[in-house]
Amino acid sequence: MALTAGIVGLPNVGKSTLFNAITKAGALAANYPFATIEPNVGMVEVPDERLWVLSKMYNPKKTTPAVCEFTDIAGLVKGASKGEGLGNQFLANIRNCDAILQVVRCFEDGNITHVEGSVDPIRDAGIINLELILADLEVINKRIPKIEKKAQAKTDDAPYEFALLKKIEAHLLAEKPVRTLDFDETELKYLKNYGFLTAKPFMYVANISDKCLSNPETDPLYKKFLEFARGEGSKVCPISAEIESELVMLDNEDRELFLADLGITEPGLNRLIKDTYDLLGYATYFTTGPDECRAWTFKKGMKAPECAGIIHSDFERGFIRAETVSYNDLVESGSALQAREKGLVRQEGKDYVVQDGDILLFKFNV
Repeated sequence: MALTAGIVGLPNVGKSTLFNAITKAGALAANYPFATIEPNVGMVEVPDERLWVLSKMYNPKKTTPAVCEFTDIAGLVKGASKGEGLGNQFLANIRNCDAILQVVRCFEDGNITHVEGSVDPIRDAGIINLELILADLEVINKRIPKIEKKAQAKTDDAPYEFALLKKIEAHLLAEKPVRTLDFDETELKYLKNYGFLTAKPFMYVANISDKCLSNPETDPLYKKFLEFARGEGSKVCPISAEIESELVMLDNEDRELFLADLGITEPGLNRLIKDTYDLLGYATYFTTGPDECRAWTFKKGMKAPECAGIIHSDFERGFIRAETVSYNDLVESGSALQAREKGLVRQEGKDYVVQDGDILLFKFNV
């Protein structure tokens, strides 16, 4: 289970520069709109120091981190929902993503043109958000005529679906995203069928000046945008795409010195990936042994058999139990043997809800 996040925003706000830093894939980053035509897709390792601690403890032949998939989607413009700027193609690419990360430009630079003629992150966010809302309204407008007559005739569950669509339509017409609506469990099941863009988990990535990296809120432009985002209930991850693109070119020692000079303790990309995980409600469990130490991504709340199924469907189908020890208990004990002697290794059944940092050994029979 790898998370898939789509990076969106207006042209020239730093999306492709950020993507280059994330994946080191060298996506075209040019100073003109639509430098990115096809969506660039790249995989990146999830930073998790716990995996490397376990690797030193077990000394396996291979160590495998969890991965994230990021898609750099070409810049949206006003009218994208109606096809402006190849918008239909780009919006279709977003539908395949688990989460949407909207990059907004929060720095002034006369050498980098802005498609709207000036730097205003609140205005820019509004443009993109409205285009996503309009795209969702188009989905509603196509579906309602097909189901309205069935609803009037009370055919099957058509009246229920029609009422749900009208509820969502009214919310969207008020320029509010679907994710801010409350739904019961039955409504949520219907919701999955539509793939509404504004129902997806969402976060802003504020591309800020390197001068305020150690304390972003000292920048008036960022501070004002942060207040706006908090007002609508959205998370914001501040990052300097330009600095991140420089950091990935350095070796570990030089990177540490560069970070120290900037007054920060870790690359912004690490925070971005962690924040995206949190946004999606993801967590990590580990499997260990002489052959491989590996990190696995799972959805918080998943039970042991479901987590076993992430490795292989046979593990879930023939699940018997999971031998479990928490990361903290294992590390504090010093070894798996000592953790076992202390009674910290548990045998968990089918109803066990896996916790972040669990080290699991699945027992199964097919």
